[in-house]
Amino acid sequence: MTRRTSPNHASPFATPRVFAPVITPFTEDSGVDAPRFVAFCRWLVGQGAGLALFGTNSEANSLSLAERHALLDDVIEAGIDPAQMLPGTGACALPDAIALTRHADKAGCAGALMLPPFFYQGVSDDGLFAYYADVIEAVGSDSLRVLLYHIPQFTGVPITHTLIERLIAAYPRTVVGIKDSSGDWANTAAMLEKFPGFAVFPASEALLGKALPLGAAGCISATANIQPHAIASLLKAATPEERAQWEGKVATVRLAVQAQPMIPALKSIVAHFANDASWNRVRPPLTPMNPAQSGALLQQLETLGFSMPSMAALAAVAA
Repeated sequence: MTRRTSPNHASPFATPRVFAPVITPFTEDSGVDAPRFVAFCRWLVGQGAGLALFGTNSEANSLSLAERHALLDDVIEAGIDPAQMLPGTGACALPDAIALTRHADKAGCAGALMLPPFFYQGVSDDGLFAYYADVIEAVGSDSLRVLLYHIPQFTGVPITHTLIERLIAAYPRTVVGIKDSSGDWANTAAMLEKFPGFAVFPASEALLGKALPLGAAGCISATANIQPHAIASLLKAATPEERAQWEGKVATVRLAVQAQPMIPALKSIVAHFANDASWNRVRPPLTPMNPAQSGALLQQLETLGFSMPSMAALAAVAA
């Protein structure tokens, strides 16, 4: 594919942004449903969100290398600006991580969000430094921007502050940020304090009230799949009163959804508002929400006055 460039490629995180780890629709035979995926990406961008393609809530680690390559190409070929994209490119196998990262960089994406290799537990910072360094050196691109992905409750492999310091020192123009999905506010706050100018993204919009005054770069949040406009509005709020209003709205929805199995819950919500039951499909070993769970969650969201506007594009794909 042809590389596309953006005037913002050198510093894409100067203004706080919201990225959604885009949920992945599947066909009846568990294949990736590319038309629905592209339509949903278009809706998210239209609502003010960037696309953290192939994140945890995208079921990325249930997708093959070929599927991730093809989906990224599909989204770009549909006319969506790659400067809006932050695809996940971390993998257990170093060659896979190199291939995914090179593909994202050649496509002109804003950056690559990189999990550490997550099968071997208790690995050293030296080993993790070598992993990230090998990817960066193999890609060999001045335009590459890497964001680390700290989610130790899933990977069992933490991204320590010492490792961050080493990577910034070695690759100051390349290693530019981190998504902190640890759920540990003290860790997020410490990174914001210790690494000024480093793009720190909390994984929950419920933390933005505390994180933005400390210099957070926005958020990369699962529930940006369902409330992208509200989070984008919070990030753009012009007054403290407006900011507080949006903070309350986004936090209430986030807390309701995160009490459920996140991926099936997000898909159930999208299925409901798109009037398209196929969105409920997940790839094994995950299972969909049962009707009672889904009904209770949707009732709770209705009570909160929640809606997902302009879902006609998704409904049209199903027609």
